[in-house]
Amino acid sequence: MPIYEYDCEKCGREFELLVFDRGAPVNCPACGTGKVIKKMSVFSHKSEDNFVSSSGASSCSGCGASSCSGCSSA
Repeated sequence: MPIYEYDCEKCGREFELLVFDRGAPVNCPACGTGKVIKKMSVFSHKSEDNFVSSSGASSCSGCGASSCSGCSSA
């Protein structure tokens, strides 16, 4: 039962949803529309004082992007 992240195309809200059935329709909790885009999520865990992505690299430490959303390796 994964938690997916979505962006609403209508109102722009970002939200997370626990999905029990991958085939079930997903609606935005703010406006109710079904026009949502599933975002790509990366698993991470905290190791000492750093967050480490599933690829083993520290979050935004080596890609040169100004934010994690601009990181091409995430």
